[in-house]
Amino acid sequence: MAAPLVTASGKSVFNVWLWRNIRYLKRYWTLYFLLALPLVYFIIFRYAPMGNVLQAFKANNILLPVWQVPWANNYGMEHFIRAFADRDFLRAVWNTFYLNIWDLAMGFPAPIILAILLNELAFRKFKRVTQTIAYMPHFLSWVIIAGLATQLLAPTRGLVNIMLMRMGLIETGIQFLDSRLWITTYVFFGIWQSVGWNTIIYLAAITSINPELYEAASVDGANRMRKIWHVTLPGLRPTIIILLIMNLGRILGSDFDRPMALRNQAITQYSDVLAIFVYIQGLQNLRFSFATAVGLFQSVVCIIFLLTANKIAEKAGERGIW
Repeated sequence: MAAPLVTASGKSVFNVWLWRNIRYLKRYWTLYFLLALPLVYFIIFRYAPMGNVLQAFKANNILLPVWQVPWANNYGMEHFIRAFADRDFLRAVWNTFYLNIWDLAMGFPAPIILAILLNELAFRKFKRVTQTIAYMPHFLSWVIIAGLATQLLAPTRGLVNIMLMRMGLIETGIQFLDSRLWITTYVFFGIWQSVGWNTIIYLAAITSINPELYEAASVDGANRMRKIWHVTLPGLRPTIIILLIMNLGRILGSDFDRPMALRNQAITQYSDVLAIFVYIQGLQNLRFSFATAVGLFQSVVCIIFLLTANKIAEKAGERGIW
């Protein structure tokens, strides 16, 4: 039997390690106690339900525990095969991808631009008021925002159409909510709701930039635009890369409340995303296994996009999210 490792003072390495960790825990036990509560929450409500992912490979039966339900046909892949043969599913995939691409293209730069503009303001009180007004819509539910959109953009009684008709710019109301223009409306209200809140992240990143860099740029004769381009944006680059990776990881993800609140029967060909498709198939049509398979497909694709974007960022010399 091998002799235990000892330190130069003759003490057991294991005992030294054990007492060192005991002293550490005695000193910081309150921090670990505070961490335990969210950890328990994630284990119970996030990780424990993952066992029900097996429902995607089982027959459609929720009356029995998932491990007692027989496997679906085609080696458990029946629901996935049916999904890819379903035209409504393929349309939901395309709508989700299309809307998220527009959200990313139009909505991602918006908080960066707003943060830079707010940072350049000379009057601090005006800056604080503007920032407060900008992030207040974040606290509104999409039901309230949908009602606001109806009051503003309805074809006959919407405020925008009434003003345009009284100005003589149009003769009949524009179908903002009942035509392909719904996509523009969807993206616009998404930006309006989230731009202020996301701006806080970039403002916090700007405060971490060394002020001496701006002073050095001033000495070199750089104007305000040059300082933004050569100092502010490079300082924001790590934050931009991390948030871009996270947004690319949600490229096939979809919220339920936003499209559901803004949709109507006239534009279902544009508004029915994967979240609504899962809701219709799972809760309305009681196809629980089929809906679970669709949700699992969505999650796997999002993970692939996340890992790919993170790897590309690392290959380009940037720091990824881990």
